[in-house]
Amino acid sequence: MPTESHAMNDPSAIPRLALVGSERDVPLDATRVGEIAPDERASVTIVVRDPNAPQRAASQAAAISATGERVYLTRETFASVHGASTDDLLAVERFALACGLIVRAASPARRSIVVDGTLVDLAAAFGTSLARYRASDGTLFRGRTGPLHIPNELDGIITGVFGLDDRPQARAQFRRAVRPAANATAVSYTPTQVAASYGFPAGDGSGQTIALVELGGGYAPSDLATYFANLGIATPTVTSVSVDGGANAPTGSPQSADSEVLLDIEVAGAIAPGATIVAYFAPNTDQGFLDAITAAIHDTTHRPQILSISWGGPESNWTSQALTAFDNAFADAATLGVTVLCAAGDNGSSDGVTDGLAHVDFPASSPHVLACGGTRLAIDATGIASERVWNDAPSTGATGGGISDRFDLPTWQASANVPPSANAGGRIGRGVPDVAGDADPQTGYAIFVDGAASVVGGTSAVAPLWAALVARLNARAAQPLGFLNPRLYANPSALRDIVDGNNGAYAAAIGWDACTGLGTPDGTKIAAAFGIASSA
Repeated sequence: MPTESHAMNDPSAIPRLALVGSERDVPLDATRVGEIAPDERASVTIVVRDPNAPQRAASQAAAISATGERVYLTRETFASVHGASTDDLLAVERFALACGLIVRAASPARRSIVVDGTLVDLAAAFGTSLARYRASDGTLFRGRTGPLHIPNELDGIITGVFGLDDRPQARAQFRRAVRPAANATAVSYTPTQVAASYGFPAGDGSGQTIALVELGGGYAPSDLATYFANLGIATPTVTSVSVDGGANAPTGSPQSADSEVLLDIEVAGAIAPGATIVAYFAPNTDQGFLDAITAAIHDTTHRPQILSISWGGPESNWTSQALTAFDNAFADAATLGVTVLCAAGDNGSSDGVTDGLAHVDFPASSPHVLACGGTRLAIDATGIASERVWNDAPSTGATGGGISDRFDLPTWQASANVPPSANAGGRIGRGVPDVAGDADPQTGYAIFVDGAASVVGGTSAVAPLWAALVARLNARAAQPLGFLNPRLYANPSALRDIVDGNNGAYAAAIGWDACTGLGTPDGTKIAAAFGIASSA
């Protein structure tokens, strides 16, 4: 039950220090337009440490080994072993109550506490100031600068605080097809045609649950019924879950995030119609994004085995505490046997940043996810006629990819000949993407959005494409494959190497490259790499 303080102490009297990694700047294109309303209320998610970090490392090592039997924890066991300790949660609750805040929820498994209060009390509690800003596109948001502050006694216990700043954090990684020039061509494929061209194993993903994170838009059941009827496929079971007040709220415009939501559902649902699809809707903030991810990973009702994420933003736009909190959540997923797939971005090697440098997209750059890049795919009567890196910038975009500025080279990528960063200094870091699939909207996916047929691409389509492949493989194996990366990197011949094209700063090459990773799927060979029969 929510708890509330009846007598507020002065937060400024509490000895405190800066929370490591919480520093934030106002975007360069934003203008301060006013003060916060003192009586306006908001919620904040406070993330706390894993009290059993050494055992956590051992659990993850068992879960992500490239060879041998994989050992995953149940969600219940995870909560008891790696969930927040009662003492840590109570210490944070005492601090919140002393600052006049209401404790709304506490989740040991998600290692988080949600509190709310007036903006004045929240700002005082965490030693910051808040103001109203307007971005260059007209978006209004609540922002802050500098670090947050926490009591000395909570140093090492609190690892992140999210929700004080509510600027839009991510963008949907989809691109709509455009009318081609006279000398250009454009085609579209159904998701099942793409899956067949990539040799996906037989099956419909029965018994699997695919989670989708959505930070805007929505779907109408009538659109799904029409789409799947036209494909001659039974409409899959689709459920929506509200996180932090987010909701399935279609705008009625295919130009909106509705296209993202329907693309995710229809691609995954067409290829794995026997799977249950659960869409977690949350506000487009770092708090909403994180809470949606942890809600899906630790959901003991729907228990998804697969999480597909088609939203993201340049690493440089994230705080260090956010990068750490998200990556820890994805590490939790690996320990639980949940496969996480993330779109690598649609703005080439710059990821849309205009500073002249190369950037990768997050959360695709987390070393605990399968990052999905994009290609331009041509299919003929015999199968794949040609495939190259998707790069139609600036018209419809280009696949993201490059070298992380924030995450080191993972051990499972050490033998992939990941090149130095194109930026000065040539940093060796986590290479993005890991794999790829058809993403060019000019060879895009035929979907149905807001009452009309549409053709949509982007790396947004590749994440649910791979999610559906994993659903089929999981169902055939009768167990979750979990974190795929070590096994895929140990079996690169299970993917179709893409050697033609570039995304700006990086070019395709034999072997791994920063455009399409290891390549696009050969479903039969991937099944064999995991010891799964690809046909009955």
